[in-house]
Amino acid sequence: MSHTVPGGAPLGEPTPEERAATTPLGELLSEVSKDLSSLFRQEVALAKAELTDSAKKAGKAGGMFGGAGLTALFALLFLSIAAWWGLGYLVGNAWSALIIAVVYGIVAAILAVRGRKEIKEIKGAPQTIETAKEVPETLKPNTGRKP
Repeated sequence: MSHTVPGGAPLGEPTPEERAATTPLGELLSEVSKDLSSLFRQEVALAKAELTDSAKKAGKAGGMFGGAGLTALFALLFLSIAAWWGLGYLVGNAWSALIIAVVYGIVAAILAVRGRKEIKEIKGAPQTIETAKEVPETLKPNTGRKP
């Protein structure tokens, strides 16, 4: 458990005000520069991680849509065969092809619904956007203000 003085600095360490008064300006600017550089590197790494996750989800959803399209093609094929066979013979064999076509149609519907759900879950880079908004106003360029 560390103890702090009323200014917020741990015992034995100077307060921010004391440090600012005793540290050369060049050293302070160097530390600020390092901190800013570190902050921007971390933001880029965060954006990269978030966008990679979003791209993976988009790829998964695209695969499901592709699967839905392929199974819908099979459904159309079997529906066509069933209609042809049913009109040609008007016997039980046509019903078996119709049952297979319905099964493929159900699979296509399930894949399409899951793909749609995956697309809705893509969020982009929300954490990066949020932390970028937290950059202090003093670091943003002065626009519209006269000195």
